[in-house]
Amino acid sequence: MDDKPLGKKPSDMSLGEFLRVYGGIYEHSPWIAEGAYASRAVIATVSALHAAMKAAVANAPRDKKLALIKAHPDLACAPAEVSKLTQSSVSEQKGAGLNQCTPEEYAEFQQLNADYKKKFGFPFIIAVKGLNRLDILKEFRRRMNNAPDDEFNTALAQIDRIAYFRLMALP
Repeated sequence: MDDKPLGKKPSDMSLGEFLRVYGGIYEHSPWIAEGAYASRAVIATVSALHAAMKAAVANAPRDKKLALIKAHPDLACAPAEVSKLTQSSVSEQKGAGLNQCTPEEYAEFQQLNADYKKKFGFPFIIAVKGLNRLDILKEFRRRMNNAPDDEFNTALAQIDRIAYFRLMALP
């Protein structure tokens, strides 16, 4: 993955400013940015910040990791649920064409969302950047066969990938 320097050095930021800029990178989980703030003196690039944030997740207890996974929305969620999505999630899902599902695709997403949550206890997570809705459906179907621990780890890896893309998109 490419790297780029951060606009303002984290070492020059207060905790409040750091959280305002980076607190939303991980879906509804500002504790991750707060954990990364301790490393601010050595963070000058997106990759370094991403590594510090990933470490905050990796070092968290399992229940906190599960809460992070559960903070994510369903893919191709019902129209009534769209208002609960962060602006980043809306943009990412729209970029993958999830707002343009055929009725059949939408029904399959709804069924897969329900089946997946029943099996694993959390929503299906995938970094949708660069994918279209057919790619996502294919991966959704494939991952339904994963073991629970494998899928837990896959979800966390996908969340870290989403965070990287979000960091790269910042000005």
